[in-house]
Amino acid sequence: MTTTQLESLTIKDIVTQDFQTAAIFEKHSLDFCCRGGKTVEEACRERGIAPEIIFAELMHVTPATSGGLSRFGQWDADFLIDYIVANHHKYVSKMIPVILAHTQKVASVHGERHPEVIRIASLFQGVAADLTQHMQKEELMLFPYIKHLLNAKRTGSVHQQPPFGSAQNPIRMMMQEHQKAGDELYEIRSLSNSYAPPEDACTTYRVSYGELQEFERDLHQHVHLENNILFPEAVRLEAQLNGQSQS
Repeated sequence: MTTTQLESLTIKDIVTQDFQTAAIFEKHSLDFCCRGGKTVEEACRERGIAPEIIFAELMHVTPATSGGLSRFGQWDADFLIDYIVANHHKYVSKMIPVILAHTQKVASVHGERHPEVIRIASLFQGVAADLTQHMQKEELMLFPYIKHLLNAKRTGSVHQQPPFGSAQNPIRMMMQEHQKAGDELYEIRSLSNSYAPPEDACTTYRVSYGELQEFERDLHQHVHLENNILFPEAVRLEAQLNGQSQS
C-alpha cells in the first residue's frame, strides 16, 4: 500500500486490513479502536506527532500471511466471537483479580510517597467491575444474537426479532462502555508515566505496571475486533435479513 492510499484511510481501516499495523499505533499512543475513525494525519495533529513518521513505519510492515491471525476481517462472525471469548474475555477474567491484588497492595505500601498509585488502584477497580458486567452482557445477550443472525443467513431460517429491538441498541451500549474503559486505562497510563515505575519501586510495583500495560494493550485489540469488525458485520447481517440495504 502506498502512502497516498494510507492517507485516505482511517486508522481503524488500516488496522482492520492488517492487524500488524496496530503495534505502530500502540507505540505512538494513537487510538485505533474507540477513536479509530480518524485519519493518520488527524490523529497525529492532535498528538503533536509528524504523520510522516507513522507513514514511514507503516510502509515497512510486512503484509500478513493468509494463514496468520492478522486477517480478522476475513473470519465469519461466529468464529470471531469464539476467538474473542476464548482469548480476550478469558484473559480479562484471569487478570482482573491478579491486577486488583497487586495495585491495591502497591497503593497501601507506596501511596504516601506516590499518591498516584492510590488513584490507579481505584480506577482499575472500576474498570474491573465494569468489564466483568460488560462481558457477561455480551456473552449472554449480544453474541448469541449475532450467531443467530449468521445461522439464519446460512440456513434461510426465520429471523427472530430480539427483545432489545435491534442489534444496534446493545451495540451502542457496548461501544459506550468500551470508550469508558479505554478512557480510564488511558488515565492510568498518564498517571503511571506510561507505566514507568519510579526508582524506589518494589518488585510488586514494577510487576503491576507491566500487567497494566499488557492489560491495556489487550483491551485495545479486544475493542478493535468488536467495534471495527464484529459489530459492523452484525449490523449488516441484521439489515440483510430485514430486507434493508447497507452500503
